[in-house]
Amino acid sequence: MTSDVTFASLGLAEPLLRALDAADYKNPTPIQHKAIPALLEGRDMMGLAQTGTGKTAAFALPILQRLSKSRHGAGPKGVRALILAPTRELAIQIDESFRTYGVHMGFRTAVIFGGVSQGPQVKALSDGVDILVATPGRLLDLQQQRKVRLDKVEILVLDEADRMLDMGFSRDVLKIVDETPLERQSLLFSATMPKAIKKLGEEILLEPVHVEVTPEVVTVDKIDQHVYHVPASVKRSLLLHLLNDPAMSRVIVFTRTKHGANRVSGHLDKAGIPSAAIHGNKSQNARQKALEDFRSGATRILVATDIAARGIDVDDITHVVNFEMPVDAESYVHRIGRTARAGRSGIAYSFCDPNERDELKAIERLTKKPLMVAAPVQGLEADQKHGERGPRHPHQGKPNGKPRNSGQQEKSHSGQPRSGRSRRPGGRNNQRRAA
Repeated sequence: MTSDVTFASLGLAEPLLRALDAADYKNPTPIQHKAIPALLEGRDMMGLAQTGTGKTAAFALPILQRLSKSRHGAGPKGVRALILAPTRELAIQIDESFRTYGVHMGFRTAVIFGGVSQGPQVKALSDGVDILVATPGRLLDLQQQRKVRLDKVEILVLDEADRMLDMGFSRDVLKIVDETPLERQSLLFSATMPKAIKKLGEEILLEPVHVEVTPEVVTVDKIDQHVYHVPASVKRSLLLHLLNDPAMSRVIVFTRTKHGANRVSGHLDKAGIPSAAIHGNKSQNARQKALEDFRSGATRILVATDIAARGIDVDDITHVVNFEMPVDAESYVHRIGRTARAGRSGIAYSFCDPNERDELKAIERLTKKPLMVAAPVQGLEADQKHGERGPRHPHQGKPNGKPRNSGQQEKSHSGQPRSGRSRRPGGRNNQRRAA
């Protein structure tokens, strides 16, 4: 983005410009430059953009400006702008962004998510809010309890829609959308664009503007990527060996499952290396404390699953360690991108068991470059609990080669695992498209 493009040139109001100046936001990112003018006009939008592109400001700023043009309230328990996010951490981050950008505008905002008492959230909603950021499960729960009304929603945003579908929120999202008015502005943002996301966009968007920001391969190029070919039985020993390097001062270690994150974190703690695990089974207070300790430097190692790590915004992460290779190559890019923010460089280590070679090949196809093979480390002790065969490959022993549940899937509103595959045959938003 050239320096002559400013937020003022995009047509943003003075209170927003003051807030941006105070936050030291100088020039819009590509997605902000492309999205803000169209959203100020009231257009629906389908946005393809990854985390870290400035996506939140791209939709938050025009939402604040549009709401400021009409200062009427939404009424008791009502909502004017609704933003759905897949995880608690991302919801909190989006809410903080709205508060930062709207500091001079006096809007009522609230954020709601599961895993904590609903009492304070119900109280925050009782008089109605201008902006509500929510995870789908808790929002649907409160809506069915009649603690929140969605019939006054003027603007609807689905953020990280692909992750919401991956987590099985498809049915809940569609139920929520059906409770909003047909006449509304709708935005959908996703890091990837599989068929399910395109179908969802067709159902909820009306003649949308399409905005695409190229995945940040440049960021990936700034990361030194190394792969250790090791059996699963020595991964823990290798991790301890690498963490002896004082240069690894702020590290995220990725595992595939919640239980795996707990095991790795426990192993580090026993070895005298303080760490914290973050995943969906942790209480909200525990997750927030882990993030605060990691951000402040009180804990230098954060062990995370892919889903829990979405929305983590921590600067100066020196290293990412893929203790287990991700099932899909896109997740690899998201993982290692945590260590190369704002033009910085970083280092990523991947531990590849022989059963994970297919995942490695998929990653190298996506990134269009081979990972640098690291020299073997001599004298590593084998973990007898794993034996010498390594973890079962996610595609082994399953019909049609489909991966088993990774353990990260949350429960549905009914308490059953979310399938994420159901699709309503019709609905009010199909009527909206035809209107």
